[in-house]
Amino acid sequence: MANNISRRTFLQWTGVAMGAAGLAACAPAVTQPQAGEAAAPTGDQVEITFMGWGGVGEDEGVRAAIAVFEEEQPGIEVTWMHTPENYAEKFLANVAAGTPPDTAFVGSGDYLTYVRDELLLDITDQLELDDLLGAPDYFIEPQEHDRCTVADRWYGIGSCWVAPHIYYNAELFEAEGIEPPSNDPAEAWTWDQFVEAGRAFTKDVNGNHPGDSGFDIENVDTWGVHWDYSVLTTNVAAVNINGRYWIDPETLLIDLDTPEAIEAMQNLANLMLADQVMPMSSAFQGLGMTNTQMLDTGKLAMAIDGSWALDWMKEMGPKLGTAVLPKMSEVATNMQAHLHSAMSGSKHPDEAWQWVRFLATPFYQLQFCRTGLWLPSQTALMTPEGLTEWMSPEVHPAGYEKIATDYVPNYGKVLYAPIGYPRATSVLQPALDAIWIGDMTAEEALTQAVPEANDILMQEAERS
Repeated sequence: MANNISRRTFLQWTGVAMGAAGLAACAPAVTQPQAGEAAAPTGDQVEITFMGWGGVGEDEGVRAAIAVFEEEQPGIEVTWMHTPENYAEKFLANVAAGTPPDTAFVGSGDYLTYVRDELLLDITDQLELDDLLGAPDYFIEPQEHDRCTVADRWYGIGSCWVAPHIYYNAELFEAEGIEPPSNDPAEAWTWDQFVEAGRAFTKDVNGNHPGDSGFDIENVDTWGVHWDYSVLTTNVAAVNINGRYWIDPETLLIDLDTPEAIEAMQNLANLMLADQVMPMSSAFQGLGMTNTQMLDTGKLAMAIDGSWALDWMKEMGPKLGTAVLPKMSEVATNMQAHLHSAMSGSKHPDEAWQWVRFLATPFYQLQFCRTGLWLPSQTALMTPEGLTEWMSPEVHPAGYEKIATDYVPNYGKVLYAPIGYPRATSVLQPALDAIWIGDMTAEEALTQAVPEANDILMQEAERS
């Protein structure tokens, strides 16, 4: 491992010319207070910083959590560095300038790279000694251990879990007399059923459907499907439902040039290009509405989006329904989320750990589960009693507990983003864009781009 960040490494990450700065690693063991027990003041007030992204709801939740934490830990003050735009670039700029935050959000795609370059504090000893977080059944396993550890060492803790699924307008389904999809994985639609339903709901201004003589793709009144391919998680899920991983968990190489992955990406593109049940991105932008607004106004029947979208889709009220993703060859979804980490460059590692620990308590997770933004990663919140702590009919559609307790933990596949993945995406993303607009088939684009992207990953692995 490198013990500092070189100019070359920083340029590879961000494309911004910045100087390098040494990062000291430090992970002393500390004695933990019991859950909910305020620590005794240490005399001097210690200020630590916490850098992260997020919309209004997450910003408010972090601020509320800081108030509770500072009451429990009167010797520690947390300064929230809310950075909703260009987060990764600004984070690395602070690191390269020698002013890293003490604690931060770490994207799942960046985590292993940051561990390799010794940006993150090893918190293994603290976590294993902790009566709450160190309990063997505290987190949903083995997913939590698998996403957080490198060589069995912890450098962060997952914030939660999120996963793509279907949102639908229940009133449209009732009006068309179509049985909606289910939250029960055992009743997942096939891909053909999904496309057929999308075709039934897609109508032009004259009432014609895709495939009908005279169907006018330029003047569609109601669309059947919107699969948000601009979000990595939803694209990954398309590969998962056809029996493959985006990243092979054994080799940690991109797995998208396999026949199953190619078929999945082509099926996704065909929703726009061949099936004509989903608007092209330019057409969608021209509508001037989000997928939530289109669902709410009856201009869209089904949206495939992350579970986090429930935070705002809940405003649809009783007309909102949810369901598991359709299956191509198997029932699956993608599960991931950002992690919370302390920085190895922190001058206050003990206090940084205390804050990271607090972010993994039920109090913090419950805030965002209750609003629909997060799904739990803690087993106690998945029990019948635990569900009553955060699920409510005002937020969660009927049957949504099946998504949280069955679909995600039992059918979710974790995206393992390897070292160097941010660089590899610079090759992969243009290939995906070419697929979505129909300039190249999935086979043409992926068989060309994936080997090049994997060469980058192998080069990065050799540096480790």
